[in-house]
Amino acid sequence: MLALLLSGCSLLAQHYGAPLDPADDTEIVVEVPAGSTIRGMAAPLAQAGAIGDAGDFVTWVRLSKEGGCIKAGRHALRPNMSAHELTQVLCAAPLPEDIPFTVVEGWRIREIDAALAATGLARPGDYAAAAADPSRFHADFPLPTSSLEGYLFPETYMVDPRAFSVDGLIQRQLDLLDQRFVAHHSAEEVADRGLPALVIMASMLEREEPEPANRPLVAGILWKRLDAGWNLGVDATSRYELEAWNDRRAFLVHLRDPTDPYNTRLRPGLPPTPIGNPGLTALEAALAPKDSEYWYYLHDAAHGIHPGRNSAEHEANRRKYGVY
Repeated sequence: MLALLLSGCSLLAQHYGAPLDPADDTEIVVEVPAGSTIRGMAAPLAQAGAIGDAGDFVTWVRLSKEGGCIKAGRHALRPNMSAHELTQVLCAAPLPEDIPFTVVEGWRIREIDAALAATGLARPGDYAAAAADPSRFHADFPLPTSSLEGYLFPETYMVDPRAFSVDGLIQRQLDLLDQRFVAHHSAEEVADRGLPALVIMASMLEREEPEPANRPLVAGILWKRLDAGWNLGVDATSRYELEAWNDRRAFLVHLRDPTDPYNTRLRPGLPPTPIGNPGLTALEAALAPKDSEYWYYLHDAAHGIHPGRNSAEHEANRRKYGVY
């Protein structure tokens, strides 16, 4: 009886793991982000055309118990590969000559551009110029018209220096934003605030709150201020147009400038654009803020957050933690 059961599982695994098209040997290069699992790659493999049905592939993984060793990087797959063969490729070393390029969460386009130039992957200004022309790219969600700031998903990307292009990297960033965030939420979920506002809010959360677990609380406070017509008072927005983010002297000038469109201390509403490129925890917090009784917050010298229900509590926290 046991033998029959094992034989049945084997036949089912073969069925669910059959090639998409045994006659198609077209090479498809698929990116495996760091930290991915074989099950988590089912949807990207289907989107790339390497497999036919993500659900069938997940069933095959469950029955076969394969795929616990996939490696980050780019891998060359073909539609005529079985699920077993695909998994063997994904568990092998990525394509040769790939090197890691990390886009840090919160970086602006200018920081990404500078990092690419520093590594020799692109000339200074090439990435920024490409990101300023969204019409060069495609996505399954609406793209802004003037700049892709905020939509360039931060991650460690494996790239081939010999075949690198800024357009290729930007398209991969947009695709990963879709895979990691947009595709996981219905249009109805996003419609309340709209994707542009969510991305702007997430970019502020990335800079405002260093602890991801606290970001839903901060998001709730900021959305509540916005809905009540308060100025947001997010000082990080006044740094956005600075050449160097930590230039304190220039920051203080911007902080007192009522004509600066990014000055959320002195001007109402959201800033006109995202102030950087947020990661997943900031995006999820912007979409799912935490309701609370708080209207204020500040951080102490150790970056611990201290919320306040009213201006009196906020001022008491300022004095207690020496934040002015």
